[in-house]
Amino acid sequence: MIMIYISMRLFRLTTLIIIWTTFFSLQVSCKDDKNVVESPQIIPNPSSQVINKGTFVFKNSIGIKFPEELKVSANFLKSFIEEGSSINLNKGGDIQFILDSKIEHNEDYQLEVSPEVIKIKARTDQGAFYAVQTLRQLLPSEFENGNFKADQVAIPCVSIKDTPQFSYRGMHLDVGRHMYSVDFIKKYIDAMAMFKMNTFHWHLTEDQGWRIEIKKFPKLQEIAAYRDETLVGHYSDQPHQFDGKKYGGYYTQEEVKDIVAYAQEHFVTIIPEIEMPGHSQAAIAAYPELGCTSEQVEVAKKWGVFEEIYCSKDETFDFLEDVLDEVLELFPSKYIHIGGDEAPKIRWKTCADCQKRIKDEGLKDEHELQNYFITRMEKYLNSKGRQIIGWDEILEGGLAPNATVMSWRGTKGAIEAAKAGHNVVMTPTSHCYFDYYQSENENEPIAIGGFLSLEKVYGFNPIPEELSKEEAKYVLGAQGNVWTEYMPTEKQVEYMIFPRILAMSEVLWSNPEQKNYDNFVSRLENFHERLDALDINYANHLYEIEGIMSLEDGNAFYELKSYTEGKIIRYTLDGNEPNANSKVYDSQIPIFKDCTIKAAVFNDEKQLGKSFSQSINYHKAIGAKIMIDKEPHKAYSGSGVKGLINGVSGSDSRFGDKEWLGFWGEDIEVTIDFEKPIKINSIETRFHNGYGQWIYAPKEINFEFKLDKGTTIIDKQELQNKDSLIVKLDYDFIMPKSIDVKVKSIVLKVPNYGTIPKGKEGAGNKAWTFIDEIIVN
Repeated sequence: MIMIYISMRLFRLTTLIIIWTTFFSLQVSCKDDKNVVESPQIIPNPSSQVINKGTFVFKNSIGIKFPEELKVSANFLKSFIEEGSSINLNKGGDIQFILDSKIEHNEDYQLEVSPEVIKIKARTDQGAFYAVQTLRQLLPSEFENGNFKADQVAIPCVSIKDTPQFSYRGMHLDVGRHMYSVDFIKKYIDAMAMFKMNTFHWHLTEDQGWRIEIKKFPKLQEIAAYRDETLVGHYSDQPHQFDGKKYGGYYTQEEVKDIVAYAQEHFVTIIPEIEMPGHSQAAIAAYPELGCTSEQVEVAKKWGVFEEIYCSKDETFDFLEDVLDEVLELFPSKYIHIGGDEAPKIRWKTCADCQKRIKDEGLKDEHELQNYFITRMEKYLNSKGRQIIGWDEILEGGLAPNATVMSWRGTKGAIEAAKAGHNVVMTPTSHCYFDYYQSENENEPIAIGGFLSLEKVYGFNPIPEELSKEEAKYVLGAQGNVWTEYMPTEKQVEYMIFPRILAMSEVLWSNPEQKNYDNFVSRLENFHERLDALDINYANHLYEIEGIMSLEDGNAFYELKSYTEGKIIRYTLDGNEPNANSKVYDSQIPIFKDCTIKAAVFNDEKQLGKSFSQSINYHKAIGAKIMIDKEPHKAYSGSGVKGLINGVSGSDSRFGDKEWLGFWGEDIEVTIDFEKPIKINSIETRFHNGYGQWIYAPKEINFEFKLDKGTTIIDKQELQNKDSLIVKLDYDFIMPKSIDVKVKSIVLKVPNYGTIPKGKEGAGNKAWTFIDEIIVN
């Protein structure tokens, strides 16, 4: 029917009277005068869907019928139809909302569309609401912004049965680093609801700003809510520069109540986060007596982790209990997030009050003091009928009895908590941090670092493989985290979360056996039209090309890949931009010398998206045998150990791409064996420094060269410019010209930076090591 619709517009067959049955949200074809509808383009993908013959037509003569128990979802659909078009729904049985206690779970639903009637069945209003979100995607995207002008529209007949995989399907938003309007928070909730996400983790307090009104403590609004200025550029840029502009604000309690009520209407639970004991410098700036020194400090104006944390004296607990009393009045959620992450113990170690607390409570050290702190706050919240949730550092010194762990530093914390019988929410940096770069294009807007592609988000499995089937039941779900150091505007937040939020929604809702990235990309490409209608500033990287270097029998090949169907890739090898006359990619490209590949996706008319570019350094180690004595961390395994000598260097800013390899807290030893002894002149490689992610370059590298004559040469070299973002190793292998020396193998011994010292990002934790291409010439 789409083809018929287009031809009618082209030839202006105005004499025909036709019902506009263009299925805007479907892939459609026409055969034997009957509609043959392929799969609906719904995100997240339903558990079960069957396309039936026929269509249901929305028009002014149809009516809607619903019981009182399902009125929220029914009224949402009525408003969506009437505000999005000129169609008005009357009272009647054409669209029926049916309360069905036989449906197993509260969030399950059944959607049945026949030519005569639409039936939505659910045991709760929430389940019916999710049915409406699915039905919404069967309607034209013009309904989203009130631009649908026709007086009727047809949708396909479908039978859908749907159930979520996880009970916790969340998104997080940090408003401490940068703050956003009430309208934007509601827009954020709208998006979550559309994708059937049910939990909004609202990060309200930070070192850089306190964002919620607490009436008992007015200085939180007067002082803690504002910083004098803000860091300009990236944290890694030296020296640090600031904008000289006061920044801040807070949400009044009336605004919070309004947002909470709005979320409830969209079946989204808001979990507020009040950070403790760390990330509390803004509060201490307002009330210095809450800190260990009682000295005046400023609201933090740059990013990172700070030594000023809450003191463990009774006055601090009184303050926090009073704060939470007001928070509990505003948020009806079962959980209250108390943070617990990145709390340096430096002040506690020299604080008389904290040392007295350790002695009086019979604690071993400051880590057990953190456990005391969290457990005491948990008992208070439990007494109010609430449960705590905290970042995985709350495991330090022992886990509070009823706590739920939010695992962000990989999966170790989740595994430990689940095996101990505690509930877990997965949010590892490797798959859930939406503040990381999402593209390898160098013109991407500034971000904190890292690299988290859409495909990697989609491939996330929230259940760690180390858990048994019984232990896996403690994994409630997962969430995407949005830390906003580098997101000063609402449009930037949208750019960083869309489309990755769509991938996360499918991870958490859809049956994992149904997951297919190619199919998801096809549905996402279709969904762009709806995002446009919603005025969402999404990142479109669908027409980008992925390049993969491979080695077969010592020969190098380069593969180009695009996930969008029906397009072609054109490329050049001389560094020139591809055009409509460039060579069409149809098989792997043999590589036998240095070159620069440039490629782009084209349709029949023009180039789509941005050009891809990759320089290949065809050095002497390509095709050699390489081994590492440690496995890279599974979250940062790049393209494997062979990727260290494949001729492709990693990104200058995205340490999580497929070329960098990451190791956590381990010394590594890399061995390169050559098939035949060769002459070498130099070795180059690079190490990443990302202090905010606890990545620290090593201080020196040790070498062993095994020569063809049986001799071993041992050497070492200290690294220079160790504080720069990229630390380069340039090693010259110098031998007298009169000596014919050939090398059989090279061993690089890379010592880990060690435990991060106090005063640095991640103090007290093991450092990460990230290593790039090893270039041998």
